[in-house]
Amino acid sequence: MDLGLKGKTALLTGASRGLGFATAKILAQEGVRIAINSRDPDTLAAAGDQLAQFGSEVVSLPGDLTDPHTPENIVMATLAVFGGLDLLFTNAGGPPPAAFEDIDEGGWSHAIDLSFMSHVRLIRAALPALRRSSSASVLTVTSISVKQPIPDLVLSNSIRAATAGLTKTLALELGGDGIRFNSILPSWTQTERVQQLMLDRAVRKGTTVEAEIQDQNAHSPLGRMAAPEEFGRAAAFLLSPAASYITGVMLPVDGGTYKGLF
Repeated sequence: MDLGLKGKTALLTGASRGLGFATAKILAQEGVRIAINSRDPDTLAAAGDQLAQFGSEVVSLPGDLTDPHTPENIVMATLAVFGGLDLLFTNAGGPPPAAFEDIDEGGWSHAIDLSFMSHVRLIRAALPALRRSSSASVLTVTSISVKQPIPDLVLSNSIRAATAGLTKTLALELGGDGIRFNSILPSWTQTERVQQLMLDRAVRKGTTVEAEIQDQNAHSPLGRMAAPEEFGRAAAFLLSPAASYITGVMLPVDGGTYKGLF
């Protein structure tokens, strides 16, 4: 299937590794011009070099999304380089694991900036350019915790649900402008973030990372975690013109881990 992505322009945040990089790699292979963002300039530059090997134009835009000015700055930088924007992939690292009573006001505020306001600010900054695109699409990255809360992740469970609500609302509110909004709800995937969560579990329970991974795998009907590329392929499709009549969808990419019907 031709996804219709060749020649499009995309901005992806949280894209130096993990889910964001996997998505950027698929888009680069499809001929998309790409702007990528993450906090670490060195890691980001290395990711940009890898993506450029696919022959796509790539620009690396370092910046911390918890800084209220960063989202607008990287959107404006993308427009300065490429002259437009068709696809926006909003993604940021997840909040740390913690029990509810161990989180102070500062912890909540930082998590809200990271996992909710980053999406708000990116979308708000990108809207004028997206309105000028003939194939505008926004994909927010949330978590399967939106549907099924994960133990010891109260920050993620709470705040990512707000991003899902934002995504659905904007699909309804801005569909008339020709902009599609969807979200992917990933479950356990082989990323550094998940490795850190497995380590946290192992420390708390007095086990090993390997044992915790095996235990988590047992909860999946497929018996394993996802590879980042499996997420990336789903993300590329939802962003693409091939998904032109799909909007307002919260898509679990979870190997069947979520047990509910809806």
